[in-house]
Amino acid sequence: MSEIIVRDAKLQDAERILQIYKYYVEHTAISFEYETPTLDEFENRMRKTMQKYPYLVVCRDGVIEGYAYAGPFVGRAAYGWCCELTIYLDHEAKRRGLGRRLYEAMEERLKEMGILNMYACIGWPDGEEDEYLNRNSAEFHAHMGFVKVGEFHRCGYKFGRWYNMIWMEKVIGEHRSGQGAVHAYEAGSSKQK
Repeated sequence: MSEIIVRDAKLQDAERILQIYKYYVEHTAISFEYETPTLDEFENRMRKTMQKYPYLVVCRDGVIEGYAYAGPFVGRAAYGWCCELTIYLDHEAKRRGLGRRLYEAMEERLKEMGILNMYACIGWPDGEEDEYLNRNSAEFHAHMGFVKVGEFHRCGYKFGRWYNMIWMEKVIGEHRSGQGAVHAYEAGSSKQK
């Protein structure tokens, strides 16, 4: 039986995480980036995220098989109780429950921070699925309790095709008047799973 753990990412993990992401940039319309970032650029992205939000990896038998991170949802103060999530699994590591483990750990950490709403921005086929984009990500998010709240039509152009984008939302906390402040995530402050 495999040992699976979710832990906080470290900058030393960037090379492996970038290797996972590279597949999605080069072979899918799941990422709307055209070119894979350099390792330096990717490390800078990680540093920026880690200043306030969780950045997690899931390891199976000591090997990173996927990662997830949270980030700001729109850059205004009133949105401070919301965040956008991103998740990528090694393209050969799907359907093993690793995504679920990552998102459950992420949700726990975000609740501890005071986050109330989680959002996911997901590429969506404009019509039929094709070799670059299917509906698996939206189905995964729906399985995790997210609901579709919006769709933008033909807003992403990649591989000579137009793709839509949908927003999905999951509310994880109670909205009150006099809402307490959200605090920055501190790596290592949550129990590893």
